[in-house]
Amino acid sequence: MTFPAADLRLIAVDMDGTLLDGEGRIPDTLWPLLERLRERGIHFAPASGRQLATLQEAFSAHRDELVFIAENGAHVVSAGVEVSSDALDPVFVASLLDRLRALAAERDFGVVLCGKRSAYIERPDEAFRAEADRYYAKLELVEDLAAVDDQIVKIAVYDFVEAADLAARIDDLRETHQVVVSGHHWTDVMNQGVNKGVALGRLQESLGVTAAHTAVFGDYLNDLEMMDAADMSFAMANAHPDVAARARHRAPANTEHGVITTIERLLG
Repeated sequence: MTFPAADLRLIAVDMDGTLLDGEGRIPDTLWPLLERLRERGIHFAPASGRQLATLQEAFSAHRDELVFIAENGAHVVSAGVEVSSDALDPVFVASLLDRLRALAAERDFGVVLCGKRSAYIERPDEAFRAEADRYYAKLELVEDLAAVDDQIVKIAVYDFVEAADLAARIDDLRETHQVVVSGHHWTDVMNQGVNKGVALGRLQESLGVTAAHTAVFGDYLNDLEMMDAADMSFAMANAHPDVAARARHRAPANTEHGVITTIERLLG
């Protein structure tokens, strides 16, 4: 693997299964590495299905200097300034909520409306709240999701059994919207053309960076398009087979801190 360190200007990194270790934590070795990247003028971008507030909280000491690709690319903020966002049509949101409520009679799942100001749920039980709390630092319990007044960039559904099964039930939405299985239990619905790869392309344009100067790391299906947006694309050793097939290189597993060790190699 050859890649001149001077040409590396942007690194986009998925969180779960990629940067986070086996306990779901950011490795302590990342923090000094971020300082090295800053000194070299290399942008570091956490790229996740998580909301902006959650990512900013996880990187609180660096929130004003990092780039955040949140909500699977539907909300991008660089150094505190919004680069792009893509809100769903309110009529579509209302219709999908009606449809999901009908499906809830036969499946055990909870719905999260992901707005630019906050995330919202109406299911109050502890089991679902615990799952939502893992990904949404700003989370409001409301009586009726249909009454929420916010720009909704994503609708996330947590299926307690299997996300792929739920996604299959709403597969027809793919004609007009993105339906992405972003984890074993999570399915995300966004506007057509919204994904981490498109978001990364917009970010590259805003920073004056090309794919030749970009490295990306990912492990799951919502990272697929991101693999195409960088010449240095890495699938984790624990990655989904489709991601491994799309990436140009492999990195050690997240449990071995593969992102950090690979970036160290790129920096020489």
